[in-house]
Amino acid sequence: MEGKLTVAAVMGDGQMGLVEEDIPATAAGCVLLEVKSSLVSPGTELRGWRGLAEDKARPSAGARPRPFGYSNSGIVLEAAEGVEQFQVGDRVAAIGGGYARHATYALVPQHLCVALPDDVTFDQGAYAMISSTALHALRRGDPGFGEYCCVVGLGLVGQLTAQLYQLAGNYVIGWDMIGRRNEIAAGWGIDATVVDGLQDEVELTHAFTHRNGLDSAVIAFGGDGTAAVEKLTQVMKLSPDGHQMGQIVVVGGAYIDLPATLWNVDIRRSSRTGPGYHDEDWERGLNYPEVFMRWTTRTNMELCMRLIGEGKLDVDCLTTHTMPLERIEEEIVAIISEPDDILGVIFQMNR
Repeated sequence: MEGKLTVAAVMGDGQMGLVEEDIPATAAGCVLLEVKSSLVSPGTELRGWRGLAEDKARPSAGARPRPFGYSNSGIVLEAAEGVEQFQVGDRVAAIGGGYARHATYALVPQHLCVALPDDVTFDQGAYAMISSTALHALRRGDPGFGEYCCVVGLGLVGQLTAQLYQLAGNYVIGWDMIGRRNEIAAGWGIDATVVDGLQDEVELTHAFTHRNGLDSAVIAFGGDGTAAVEKLTQVMKLSPDGHQMGQIVVVGGAYIDLPATLWNVDIRRSSRTGPGYHDEDWERGLNYPEVFMRWTTRTNMELCMRLIGEGKLDVDCLTTHTMPLERIEEEIVAIISEPDDILGVIFQMNR
């Protein structure tokens, strides 16, 4: 298919704009999509909504437009050689940096796409990347049924990770310094929340666990996570010999300076959406044997779409703003002055 596409770009001055590019030529193992919806992932794409507001206050001179995005949904327009699971007209969710951008058209490797169930909308399908990232964090944490978990950072990944831990039979408390995020989590039914900095996280979490201590925790934010780990270890399980026990999964871009301790706490990193992502041969069609690797990026995505369709994973409550792609410059300006009121932002196109 020849022609032009329109893609959203960060302009370097706290603004967003649109850039025109050629529609990419189809390539083996890929599908060309007419994109209908895309989801902004503010933590990795923008340094958070506060980061965009800071750029507006202190613009970078000479910055060039930076097209961005890695999670969208749409309709298959072309299926290239080697594509067996999709046909023209199929509704799909798609992910991938450099592929599933905030654009009117996208060329995406087939294994970074999954079919949308009939009861999942394009807006909901755009949550494929974020929800799969949260699901992989759950798998890395491997929680037991009936355990206590704390999720620190209730952005998009943190909200969905907390939902999944509850689906897995855990009691979950969330910490975040932005009160609006705690309100959203309370709206979908998180067990408890704490406003970090305004309430005593340690005491309230001790009470939440009935003084038994946390079994696990998830750090779902970027930046220095040392203080969060220090607070979390104060409320982890404590053995009779005085050792904190449990595990902490770091799913966000946090870094941690670990002092010498007597902890028996496992710290695990959780990267991306599961096995396969960034393996080009796999992305374009080479399967891993399911008997050895049941859960890949693609099967995680499929499960997330099923959970959304069944109403077990709520992404609608996370979407605070929806706007046409062609109006993002004006719409972002209108909302960025209150960055803490923004969570999930959906761009819609080809409507």
